[in-house]
Formats: sequence, structure tokens, C-alpha cells
Amino acid sequence: MKRLPIAALVTSLLLAAAQTPAQAQDGGAVARQIDGMYPKLDVIYKDLHAHPEVAFQEVRTAAKLAAEMRAIGFDVTEKVGKTGIVALYKNGAGPTVLVRTEMDGLPMEEKSGFPYSSKAHATLDGKDTMVAHSCGHDVHMTAWLGAARTLVAMKSQWKGTLMFIGQPAEEIVAGAKAMLDDGLFKRFPKPDYAFALHSWPLAYGTIGYNSGPVSSNSDAIEITFKGRGGHGSAPDKALDPITIAARFVVDVQTVISREKDPKEFGVVTIGAINGGSVGNIIPDSVKVRGTIRTYNPQVRAKILAGVRRVANASAAMADAPAPDVELITGGAAIVNNDALVTRTEGVLKQAFGDANVARMPAMTASEDFSVYANEGIPSMFFFTGVYDPKAVAEADKPGGKPIAFNHSPYYAPVPEPSIKTAAQAMTLAVLNVLSK
Repeated sequence: MKRLPIAALVTSLLLAAAQTPAQAQDGGAVARQIDGMYPKLDVIYKDLHAHPEVAFQEVRTAAKLAAEMRAIGFDVTEKVGKTGIVALYKNGAGPTVLVRTEMDGLPMEEKSGFPYSSKAHATLDGKDTMVAHSCGHDVHMTAWLGAARTLVAMKSQWKGTLMFIGQPAEEIVAGAKAMLDDGLFKRFPKPDYAFALHSWPLAYGTIGYNSGPVSSNSDAIEITFKGRGGHGSAPDKALDPITIAARFVVDVQTVISREKDPKEFGVVTIGAINGGSVGNIIPDSVKVRGTIRTYNPQVRAKILAGVRRVANASAAMADAPAPDVELITGGAAIVNNDALVTRTEGVLKQAFGDANVARMPAMTASEDFSVYANEGIPSMFFFTGVYDPKAVAEADKPGGKPIAFNHSPYYAPVPEPSIKTAAQAMTLAVLNVLSK
């Protein structure tokens, strides 16, 4: 997919209230703090990048983050939501601010070619898999530590409680719920504000965000089409579930192209078809797996109903048994709080300049940071760039060389200044709601 530079994605130039001289000075002080600690952050980043762990197996990662946060001065609780951590730093009476980072990597091979590339393996569903931080969670964790260290160093400038959480299993959209189910907001203070960031294939030094939806709803498709096994040379003596599945894969796209309002976002993608063993045997069942992404709740309901209807119709056309259709609810869309976005964007523009801080369309991917926001906490989720601006500009040209997107085996963030920008932006966002 073609990606525009963030400057071209500006949809609003609304500024927050004018910053005071003290706030403007804070931006420089924050940058200096992060510059001074960056060599240590770089070492941490490369270690995290080289040792990723998959969802709910982030034992080494969680222990490393917990040790770093204790060294900064936080009170740390481990094993919240299986492998999650909660780190608190109290600095007088004031708001409680949650800052989340994800900890898990992806079950895939990295092909970035870095000296510190991951060669890690994990066992997932009984099978060996390589693991990589191909979504940028290592960038997020490092910036999270940088922001925590900077905020403690500048504690004379704010009052309140920092609640930094290291969340497991974001990639399977399960970690936030696991932490909440383990008493996150009962065992610990319920925050007054919540922030999270995500690296994105934009120019480093830039920040993107939106008011309202910033991610999609996510639902999983698990359908088993049933047939009757037989010899491939005598299909009339069998009932072929592969052709039923093939019909479904094609026909389900008409739900998007002919039933959904074309102005509304909606995607149905079939990512896996599993069935059969050899070419001359008709299997007795085929399993189809996919994903549904939407923003609008009404569109979501329409597509879910359409997928189920087309699956049943595909089987009925072949006079086959009704399929087993599971439509599994995943993450809800993240909806940023408008007042918090407006309050924060002025501070970010003051620090990074109007041209580098802009509103951008919602992403089509999903994220479980919505779990916290849906607890009634004013929240803001924003994006920070990780690629050389020249490479981003080249990718934007007709026929230009594309840059690797998140989840690509070639996803290759440029650590500096990407981590610095992310840490500085998060620190400023938190300071803005905690300042005396």
C-alpha cells in the first residue's frame, strides 16, 4: 500500500492553548535528558531486538523491564496478567497517568540484516517458530524506559503518580484484557489519563495522531466446511469441501463490494486455508481462517452477518452440511479523547514544529489499548516515525522503492533518532497533564 509522508496527511492544524515559557523550556530540557541517556537506551534496544518473545512468553523481556524500572525508582509488580508488569512512581498529590508499552514479538523470521537481528526461537502451539520484533515493540519499550527515566529526573516539575505498564500479548489482542482480568484497576490506582505510542513507517522525527478512531475493530473468522472424503479420480463419489471453501473465499468479497457503504471502511481477508494431505485425495473437511476489520459498529455488524450468510450459502449450494462458523470478537477500535488530543498536540507542536506533528487517518490495523480507554479513561494513542525521511519521500514517488511496513520481515526502524523522538513525545505528553 502506498504511504504518504506524514506532512501530506495533515487533516487539521488546530493548536492547543499557547504554551507558557516554562512549558517551552521543558521541551529543551526533556530533549537534553534523553540525549544524555541515549547510549544506555541504544544498548537496551539492541538487546530487546535480539531477544524477542511471543505472546504470554515474555519472561526475559518482563524481567529486564522490571529490573530497569526498579533501578529508576519505581515500585514494580510482576506477573500481572501472566507476564505483565506494573510500575508505580508516586510524587505527591495529583493525577495518575498510565503509560503502556507492549512486550511481545511476532512468530516470524527477521530478514532486516542488522548485526543485532533476532535469531530467537519459541515453541508455539507445539511447533518451533522463529521470533522477531517486526512491529516495533522493542522501540516502544525503549522509549517507555526513556520517558520513565526522564520524568523521574524532572520530578520537581510535576506532581502525581506514574503508572507504567508492560503489557503482554498485544499481537494476539489478549494482553490488555488479561491484565484487566487480573485486577489491574483494582489492585492499582485507576488512571486519570492513559497514553501509548506505536512506531509507524513514517519519517523519523515526525508524530501522527487523530481525534476519534485511530485503529480498527478486529474479528477473527474460523470456518470449517464439511464434505465427504474420497478419491480424486471419482469426485462424484465424494463431496468436495475444497470447492465449497473456494466459492466462499471469492463470494465473501461481495459483502464488501456490494453490501457495505463504499464510503465506510471494511476489510475481509482470508489468510489461511487448511485441508487435505495429497493431490489425489478429496478431504472430508477444510478450515478457513481470516480477519475482519472495521471502524463503524454498524458496518461491523453488517459484515459479520454477511460472512456467516455467505458461508452457509456456499455449503447449501453444494448440498453439503452446514459449516461450523465461528466469528471471534477481537480488539475494539481505539477512540482517542478529543480534549486530551487537543491539549497534547499543542505541546508536541511546540517541541517538534508544526510540519512534524500532524493529524492522520486511522490505521486499519487493530490494537488492544482500546481496553483501557473503554474503561472510561481519557486516552491518546499516537504514532512516531522510524524511517529516513529520504527513503519515505522516495517511496512516495510513482515507481519509488517501497519501505517495509510493520509485520514485514524487512521492517527496519532507524533507532536514532526514532527512539529519542518517541521518548521525548511521551515525556512531554505526560508532563502536560501532570505539571504543577
